[in-house]
This record gives sequence, structure tokens and C-alpha cells, in this order.
Amino acid sequence: MNISAMIKLTISMAIFGSIGFFTVNTGIPALELVFVRCIFATIFLSLMWYLTGGHKTEQWNKKEIYQTILCGVFLVLNWVFLFKAFEEMAISITISIYNLAPIFVLLLGTLFLRERLTIQGIMAIATCFVGSIFIVGIGNFQSIEQFMNSGFVWALLSAICYALTMFTSKTLQSLSPYATTFIQTIVGVVMLLPFSNFDVFVGLTGMNWLFIIGTGLIHTGFVYYLFFDSIRNLPTIVVSVLTFVDPVVAILLDTIILDFRPTLLQTVGILFVFGGILLTVFKPIKEEKETTY
Repeated sequence: MNISAMIKLTISMAIFGSIGFFTVNTGIPALELVFVRCIFATIFLSLMWYLTGGHKTEQWNKKEIYQTILCGVFLVLNWVFLFKAFEEMAISITISIYNLAPIFVLLLGTLFLRERLTIQGIMAIATCFVGSIFIVGIGNFQSIEQFMNSGFVWALLSAICYALTMFTSKTLQSLSPYATTFIQTIVGVVMLLPFSNFDVFVGLTGMNWLFIIGTGLIHTGFVYYLFFDSIRNLPTIVVSVLTFVDPVVAILLDTIILDFRPTLLQTVGILFVFGGILLTVFKPIKEEKETTY
């Protein structure tokens, strides 16, 4: 097991767990926040890439460049949808839905890699589905429009895009983490520039800018460098388990700092979601241990 990669992924997930707290304090909409964080991250990664001399030894692979661009599209959409969800729902609820991503990875593997969907996998999907219903509280919505505006759809879309990001980035090998993340943040700048409203940056406080810059330099540049540097050196099962660090930190910050208190049904729903996700990783880990011995 690559201990260094495990530590890097754990740190990246712990830092990313605070993204919701930063987001709600930036004072700007989701799309503009993603745009500006892509700019700051690109500057940060370019500087680090240059200072480490990595740009001189980079091994460019045309196939991986196209794959990284596609991964970047999914990653940017993932951020936009996640931040939109933060605008409408509590961080803990959003993160719980967002972390359905491993379930979608399981479905993608079944659809595109012809992996067999086991009874355990079906149980995991069903458990997460029921948990999601409990979390969002379908009975509280009087119309489809009210449901669509609740934030649940945004959180679900962010989970799907996050799963597609993991799915498309897993096989990247020749491009360095700097090159990978640099390409993806450039994709974000190009994608969002035509849609950004620069008027939202007028009148922001110094604290707002501190949180905005933090999401760019720390949560985008630094975190995604660690993420892509570690994910390629770890088994998928280990990656799935360590991603639990993210929601744990997010929920702790939401309850301790922002005083969020879920209802009993929402608490049950959160437990169902994470219980379902554990079902997707428990059996493979057990099998891996048995194979080792």
C-alpha cells in the first residue's frame, strides 16, 4: 500500500470537507465562484509547475490530454452544481447527497466496463435511494417546481459529475498531477467565461475575497493536485473509503460552526446513504484481504 498517497488523499479530502463553509461566506453565486477559483488555481498550478521544473520533463500524451479535458468538463460541472446546491440546502444535506458518487461509479462500471452488479450492489443502491428520500423529505414539496428548486437536483447532478470525474481520471498515468489539474482549470475558465456576470464582484468585503481566494488556491489548486497525485497510486476501494473523510469534516463544521440540526428522518437518511456506500466497499475490501493472505 502506498502510504504517501493515502496521506495525500486523506489531507485533500479533509480540506475539501470545508468547501461548503467557505462557499457560503464568499458572497457570490455558484457559477462566478467556480470561474474565479479556476483562475486562481490556474495561476497557482502554473507557478508550482514552473518552480518544480515539471514543465520541462512533462510527457505529453495526446490521448490523455483529450481524456483530461473531458474529465475537466465533468469536474467543472461538478463544482457548479455542488455550489448551487449549497445555495439552496444545508451543507450536511448537500454533502450527503453529493457522496452518492461511489454508487454512480458502481453503475458506470456495470454499464461501460461490464462489471457484474451483485445482490450487495443492488442493496447498496436501494438503501442509498431510500436514504435520499428521507434526507430531502419528498412529502414536504407541494409541486415539481418546488422540488426542483430545493437543491436536491443540483446535489444529485454534482454527485453524478463527481462520479464521472473519478471514472475518467482513474486511468491517467503519463500526465503529471500539475499538468492534469492545470488543463482542467483552464477548461473551467474557457467554459465559464461567456456565462459569468462580473457585476457580482462589486461591493464584496475583504472577508468575502479571503474566502474566494481560499477556494481557488487551497480547495482547487492544492487539493486537486493532492487528489490526482494520489488517486492513480491507490486501489479504487481505498479511494472510496478515504472519500468518507470529506463528508465527516463537512458535517462536523456544519453542526459545530453553522449550528445545523437535522431532523430525525434526515439523520436516518444520512445513515442510510453512508450505510449503502459502505456496502459497495466492504465486500471488495474483505476479498482483497483474503487474497493477500
